[in-house]
Amino acid sequence: MKKKLLLFFLTAFVALTSTLSGLVMIIDPKGETLNLSLALLKETPFKNFAIPGILLLGVVGGVNLIALFYNIKQHPNRYNWAMIGGLITIAWIIVQMMLIHTIHWLHFLYLDIALIIILISYQLKIKWVF
Repeated sequence: MKKKLLLFFLTAFVALTSTLSGLVMIIDPKGETLNLSLALLKETPFKNFAIPGILLLGVVGGVNLIALFYNIKQHPNRYNWAMIGGLITIAWIIVQMMLIHTIHWLHFLYLDIALIIILISYQLKIKWVF
């Protein structure tokens, strides 16, 4: 039961923070609200944070919201969606670090959370017990 609750809270955290952050990036593409400098984007294909915000909201937030919804409904595919959400979060962070050539402590936080989501989902899916 503890693993299911932890999975719920971690998935909810990623879903809500990525959705809200993406929305703020779309509303404020200059990044001022989130204290983001446009200089971070100088070596990327983006001129502002609007497109990254759309991707963060739609892809990372969207998949993790689906995982959260399926978790709440106890849908048979809830662990698959949680694993996909974790993998997408890891991909997002790695690509982001490669594009902006910057590493921030939040990158490690989200990488760790995503990895924990994947591991717990896998354990619950195959019913491993530690």
